[in-house]
Amino acid sequence: MTLDQTLPAAVADSTPEQPFDVERVLASLTLEEKASLLSGLDFWHTQPVERDGETVVPSVMVTDGPHGLRKQAESADHLGIGNSVPATCFPTAAALGSSWDTDLLRRVGAALGRETRANDVAVLLGPGVNIKRSPLCGRNFEYFSEDPVVAGELATALVEGIQSLGVGTSLKHFAANNQEADRMRVSADVDERTLREIYLPAFERVVTKAQPWTVMCAYNKINGVYASQHDWLLTTVLRDEWGFEGLVVSDWGAVRDRVAGVAAGLDLEMPSSGGRTDAEVVAAVRAGALDDAVVDAAARRVLHLVARSLPALGAPGTFDVDAHHALAREAAAAGTVLLKNAPLDGAPLLPLADTADVVVIGELARTPRYQGAGSSQVNPTRLDDALTALRAAAGTDVPFAPGYGLAEGPADDRPAEALAAEAVETARGAGTVLVFLGLPAAYESEGYDREHLDLPADQVALLHALAAVNPRLVVVLAGGSAISVSAWQDAAPALLTGWLGGQAGGSAVADVLTGVVTPSGKLTETLPLRLEDTPAYGNFPGELGHVRYGEGVLVGYRWYDARRVDVAYPFGHGLSYTTFAYDDATAEVSGAGADARVHVAVRVTNTGAVAGAEVVQVYVGDPQAQVQRPERELKAFAKVHLEPGASQVVTVDLDARDLSYWHPVLRRWVLEGGEFRVAVGASSRDLRAELTVDVTGEDVTLPLHELSTLGEALEHPVAGPVVRSALDGAPIDPGMLAMATDMPLAVIADFGLAGFDRSALAELVEAANG
Repeated sequence: MTLDQTLPAAVADSTPEQPFDVERVLASLTLEEKASLLSGLDFWHTQPVERDGETVVPSVMVTDGPHGLRKQAESADHLGIGNSVPATCFPTAAALGSSWDTDLLRRVGAALGRETRANDVAVLLGPGVNIKRSPLCGRNFEYFSEDPVVAGELATALVEGIQSLGVGTSLKHFAANNQEADRMRVSADVDERTLREIYLPAFERVVTKAQPWTVMCAYNKINGVYASQHDWLLTTVLRDEWGFEGLVVSDWGAVRDRVAGVAAGLDLEMPSSGGRTDAEVVAAVRAGALDDAVVDAAARRVLHLVARSLPALGAPGTFDVDAHHALAREAAAAGTVLLKNAPLDGAPLLPLADTADVVVIGELARTPRYQGAGSSQVNPTRLDDALTALRAAAGTDVPFAPGYGLAEGPADDRPAEALAAEAVETARGAGTVLVFLGLPAAYESEGYDREHLDLPADQVALLHALAAVNPRLVVVLAGGSAISVSAWQDAAPALLTGWLGGQAGGSAVADVLTGVVTPSGKLTETLPLRLEDTPAYGNFPGELGHVRYGEGVLVGYRWYDARRVDVAYPFGHGLSYTTFAYDDATAEVSGAGADARVHVAVRVTNTGAVAGAEVVQVYVGDPQAQVQRPERELKAFAKVHLEPGASQVVTVDLDARDLSYWHPVLRRWVLEGGEFRVAVGASSRDLRAELTVDVTGEDVTLPLHELSTLGEALEHPVAGPVVRSALDGAPIDPGMLAMATDMPLAVIADFGLAGFDRSALAELVEAANG
């Protein structure tokens, strides 16, 4: 039966000129029918409304995942991929993010949207924009960055691309879902400034720029309240402040109190509750505990989702499998990061000058890790491995030895020692040894966090054994998050990471190694020297149901820079086969306060011999703020493609928000005037130009009250002169004055210091705030 055959005329005949009439349908529904719309039919479908054999509201399908469609044909186990329809497995967010290429992500999004539409799916459940607070988070492969600007910009492009095909997205997981351990219960205890500056801006950017059809709430609590029933999060911030127009859906199994969730702004519970929570909603309305207007609002949003899905469901179309695979290959190459390419015998090992004398070591070259484990797993339309791709590029049977075993690899009964010994002999005397290392699938997954940052010990031992017989080693890493390299990277002159590069990742890595593609990827997360150096160490994953975000706004590179901590590779780092010069950097200020702008320009020149792309990064520091601010924060970036010798002036415009911080007392964004440092660079620690600008800010005078300190009163523009005059009339011993500076004014008055009493204090407070 086709979709149109199941619908009444008012629905089946919907067209752009005469769309599904949401308000008319809503007015026709009973309370029970409205409540039924607020939960799923099963694991993947919204509930229909059927009456007297007629479908009043059709059911639509939503499905995973962020980097490829995972539509299950029959089973509803949520995690299995065995019966998922074949779909293009694009690189995971860790790899896509490392491209820093919004145009590319928009094209990947369009391809994802095309496949979603072709499979009669209304909403693709992604992307995820949670911040990589700790490299131990098992789901980091699904997220873009430790920085909200990168995450927000790239996710915006992806959402725009997907939704351009008439299907929806689900921005997730809202909010502060930064670990897998105890994720369904843990309370993320985080102050508002940190939320506003680190964990919410990526969501805000996508919502305000791209209006995703849905936002998915997280499992966890935020400061003791479940995200699924967090009124401040789902209504005050998301809808009232950001203007979100779509539907809020729960993560699967995230609902704890359905009535509280509806009241807070959670429209759709997934998956089905079997009617249990529908009945709870009806009962709450009947009892007067839940306003029926709130139920109407939630049902209306579900109906809008159905209505906007119908045109694409009526004309699903097809997609070009080969073209999408080629795009996946392009994206994986763009996200590959060349971390190191030190010269050996006067020249770097990469790109490979000659593939005739190359050998390949490592089971991961033959058995690729190309995606993460959990709900995002895709059944790929095909799968490239690096070994086959390198042999095709060389035109010969490149020698190979697995070197170590993988649970996912072919059966091999030989002991580990024998595998390593074979690899050493294969590498002995070779021109260049390509060593494929990485994290086994069991090391990282949705549902649990990593225990450490290390490669398996047998892989590290293999690398050192190879280095003992051949110094010409190129290490190719596979993994979804940061890997500790400090214990072994000296053994290899060249090092690159392909992350989890999707179904074409093997060919993409071969393209980069052989120079078919010049690497242009940059890290969107810091690679630390040690786990103990990381920002959340000691506060991750929490204990007894709580995780304390004690590092505050100092997340990722902000932490390492503030503490002057050495890292293996900094945020934003990534090498190329060419070189780039930065010249003529300028920063010009216009406007003041909320209208302040800084126009930044820099000339970038490709000074090398091959074409390449550079990511120009603009950082801002505020050394004069009342609050501690990071030494520098990324505020904008641009990727520029240049032929050898070519130059381009790259410009970015920073607005007042880019210069502001969230004031914890005033509870709003504040642009505090003064000196700002604008830096332009190739990474957070490779700054090619640093400029100082003076910006006129806004009035950030805090209200005065009886518990304000004497020091605060002295700094107050109204109260200060009065207090200083009083001190002149009733001098206080300098030692006592130093102590009194931090005393509340009420205590000063009670002590009778400076001639103040409670009456005088009340007059002072009134005058100061008047």
